[in-house]
Amino acid sequence: MFHSHEHQQLQRTLRRFIDAEINPHVDEWEEAGIFPAHAVFKKLGDLGLLGLTKPVEFGGLGLDYSFSMAMAETLGHVDCGGIPMAIGVHTDMATPALARFGSDALRRQFLAPAIAGDVVGCVGVSEAAAGSDVAAIRTRARKDGGDYIIDGSKMWITNSLQADWICLLANTSDGAPHKNKTLIMVPMDTPGISLGKPIRKIGMHSSDTGLIHFDQVRVPRHYAIGEEGMGFSYQMLQFQEERLWAAANALQSLSDCIELTIGWARERPLFGGRLLDNQHVYFKLAEWKTEVESLRALTYRAGELYVGGADVTELASMAKLKAGRLLRLVPDGCLQFWGGMGYSWENRIARLFRDGRLASIAGGADEVMLGIIAKSMGIFPRKKYTTELTGEPA
Repeated sequence: MFHSHEHQQLQRTLRRFIDAEINPHVDEWEEAGIFPAHAVFKKLGDLGLLGLTKPVEFGGLGLDYSFSMAMAETLGHVDCGGIPMAIGVHTDMATPALARFGSDALRRQFLAPAIAGDVVGCVGVSEAAAGSDVAAIRTRARKDGGDYIIDGSKMWITNSLQADWICLLANTSDGAPHKNKTLIMVPMDTPGISLGKPIRKIGMHSSDTGLIHFDQVRVPRHYAIGEEGMGFSYQMLQFQEERLWAAANALQSLSDCIELTIGWARERPLFGGRLLDNQHVYFKLAEWKTEVESLRALTYRAGELYVGGADVTELASMAKLKAGRLLRLVPDGCLQFWGGMGYSWENRIARLFRDGRLASIAGGADEVMLGIIAKSMGIFPRKKYTTELTGEPA
């Protein structure tokens, strides 16, 4: 499924774009702490790459999710993690619920320009006191006639400093925490929205990440996506795709990490031979490649089942968990083989070491993934804190 002529054609097109339009500028954008999202997204939109799975009537290509995963994997060819993450947020984290449940009017207003690359989108779930624990968010949208009035804040929001709109998860009633939330489209130029200073991060430097404050922000109630109170469920569906995307995106960067290290070890002189002549080195590289290919098989299987209509919450969580673990293990081990050169700031292995650490935190921490997997196995204790530990209701 993942290697049809159409998939390969998509990947060749994207790889050429990365080589011409992204990688030559990565060092500059990493140093600046931001990349020109509007310019890059417009070029991607012109190539038809921002709406692969989105409805044709709104400018998308109407393809199945395997094409999004093929794009995610190819984005691993980018020489940093921040830009692929920013693109993925726009295409596969901020727009799935809008495309699936939004009214035609909302999709014309917000989705079509996002597919064309005319605007930049972001998704607002995480808060200072509610990261993986989605049920604990405090941002509130109270009803006032035909409007919502939004108060609260969102933190760790990718693309927020350049975004034109945010797909915001907010409490719209006082009911149960998984039944009182609604996803609302909010233009970022709405009065009452203010941005905090850019967050300085360990890695993902070229991806702008910010804190957004909402103070009496008024938007029409018809900006709500789908049914009011269903936001938690819609967001869980978005997470399913986000986790598949994250696992697929790890594959190419992990493979590149290993191949670059093989090239280095083959040329690096050591004690009268080469670094690669050391059994410990080539055994470790062989082991890591085996782990990456195991992740590939798991990710492709989950993707195929998802395209076929199955609930892949368990497999997507496993793939995301494994990807996060390997993005810590493989760059760290490879960096050791590079020695002092690996410890230099500009080294791509060092950059992956910094960028990859986020994978075990964002989109649901490793511990949340383990809780979801344990729950699907029927071994998770049914206690009052089930929602808090897994991000889902008991």
